[in-house]
Amino acid sequence: MPRLWQENEHTSGGSTVGDTARWESALRAVPGILRADLRPGRRDPLPRHRHLGRLAHGHLVLFCVLMGIWDQNHYESFMDPATGAVSLLVVLQSAAPVLALSRPAAALWISSAALTLTAGLTSAVFGVAWPWSVPAVALHTLVLLLLSLRVRPAAAVAALGISLLTGIGAVGPHDVPQLLTLPHGAVSFAMATVLGCSLRATRVSRTRLVEQEELTAGERARRALLEERGRIARELHDVVAHHMSVISIQAQVAPHLVADPSPELRENLAGIRQNAVDALTELRRVLGVLRGDGAEGDAAAGVRHAPQPTLDGLDELLANVRAAGLDVNVETEGEPRPLSPGTELSAYRIVQEALSNAMRHAPGARATVRTHYHHGGLTVRITNTAATRPAGSVTAGPAREPGHGLLGMRERTAMLGGELAAGATPDGGWEITATLPAPLPTQPRAKDGS
Repeated sequence: MPRLWQENEHTSGGSTVGDTARWESALRAVPGILRADLRPGRRDPLPRHRHLGRLAHGHLVLFCVLMGIWDQNHYESFMDPATGAVSLLVVLQSAAPVLALSRPAAALWISSAALTLTAGLTSAVFGVAWPWSVPAVALHTLVLLLLSLRVRPAAAVAALGISLLTGIGAVGPHDVPQLLTLPHGAVSFAMATVLGCSLRATRVSRTRLVEQEELTAGERARRALLEERGRIARELHDVVAHHMSVISIQAQVAPHLVADPSPELRENLAGIRQNAVDALTELRRVLGVLRGDGAEGDAAAGVRHAPQPTLDGLDELLANVRAAGLDVNVETEGEPRPLSPGTELSAYRIVQEALSNAMRHAPGARATVRTHYHHGGLTVRITNTAATRPAGSVTAGPAREPGHGLLGMRERTAMLGGELAAGATPDGGWEITATLPAPLPTQPRAKDGS
């Protein structure tokens, strides 16, 4: 128990020290915040409203004009006629919120100065609603609100303190019995500051959330790209390993096919076989890394060790798709011919992914798979009509990340130096076209006289 108590005391003490350090750091930062946010020359335009545009700015200007007229009439009812200095201060007070649309700090200083000077000029004859008139309180409240929307809370609180000191400083030297506008104005100023700080905090939080969502989306896309590249690498590894195994076996059998192989031939074939075996060993190590994070379901189903599919297995794939409820037709143009294992594997996976997307996103649609063998290679086009049922009514296996399937098709096509186009069709369906280079081998020309 004593030891546990000591550990708890140490932890509590460390937390207290950390809190104290944070408070001290925050207090040391306050002067810099005030200098930066309340600098008169600081420009910070108020952005347009998302729905109203500049209409809200126009309403604000109209409000300031009306308050200025009311304020001028208010002073003239007690000071007939009102002095030119008072009228000038009323104009400045009315213009301050308009200036706050672009320079809130300068508007604060102008409005505060106008409040102070007006109180000083009118103290001799204006004792009913002194030191602040109702229109002046409304205009300065609007300035504080616009300022609090765009400065940090420390600067907003300092602006509130400056505003309250303006009224207290104007009242102090004079004996005025009625000071109702002072507490009323203080409440109004405080409410504007709190509201502005709250709205600013909400806006900042929303902005940070959007930024975080963008970072998350970018990270998700990068992870999906790496996963798809790893999947492609695992599949192509099996193709390469197959060829290396064939080379090793052929190099081992070749000496027995010759009646009297020379020592040099035996040595070269032995070297070829040993290099093939070494390459297979390294490939197995790479395979262990690539497949170390594979899906457990694939491992249980034996997918890792199954032979990689080719276009010969396309009929079986289409049969499974039809059994799942997708009406699919097949069209073949040109003379089918054997292609490289990587090309056939990529073509098969593109067809498989395109049909999976059709089942997932366009239930009830009809699909068509067209394969065109031509001199430059193979073109695969998969089209589907528009969905006839809501997409949520059909599930085609576990859900994947948005765009993951299309990303894999692009990676496979780019790996082979081909092109892929995907987009909506005029009838509301979808079409994917992949062109995979696989040129025909050139036949050597017969020499003249041969």
